[in-house]
Amino acid sequence: MIEIIDSKFVTSAATIEDAPDSKEQNEVVFMARSNVGKSSLLNALTNHKGLAKVSSTPGKTRLINYFDVTFIDRENAQKSFAKFVDLPGFGYAKVSKSIKYDWEKNLTDYISNRKQIKLFIHLIDCRHPFLEIDKSVTDFLIDHANETQYILQIFTKIDKLNQKEQNALKKEFPKALMVSSSKKRGLQKIVTIIYDILQGAAGEN
Repeated sequence: MIEIIDSKFVTSAATIEDAPDSKEQNEVVFMARSNVGKSSLLNALTNHKGLAKVSSTPGKTRLINYFDVTFIDRENAQKSFAKFVDLPGFGYAKVSKSIKYDWEKNLTDYISNRKQIKLFIHLIDCRHPFLEIDKSVTDFLIDHANETQYILQIFTKIDKLNQKEQNALKKEFPKALMVSSSKKRGLQKIVTIIYDILQGAAGEN
């Protein structure tokens, strides 16, 4: 069994130039529209309620936040280390156009040029699976991820759908994962998949 046994905030960065130095390709980037439940998922995965701040004002945070995370494989007690990276929520309109432009440019530069990224996790609200902005993000990641990087699509708030709706979503997005942070559903599977990808044990992206 794979578990996350420790997590802590490291730093915030406004641009790729401010990102922490690292030679390892061990960063896991979480990205989502504002108010999809990204902070709640980070807190649930790490079992650390206050790790990522849950903002009452969507779109307020415009910094890239870094967290050191420690995994353990309970079968052999082997520990491994990674960085979880919380990107600002995208697609929120209540910021000035100049701020929005700079913000989006910084994120684009970061996603395109940060070689330490091993895994992109794109979170989507399960109740709104076909928004154009999420399709654009998916297309952007496919275009910009290199052959050493993975992309994982996760639908949040799955407890809001009934079984029939969940089955329809799984049929439409067979490779995506489903999670409910509040109900603790799907968390263990996500932790294990992240670990396997970081360890190089996963299949093709």
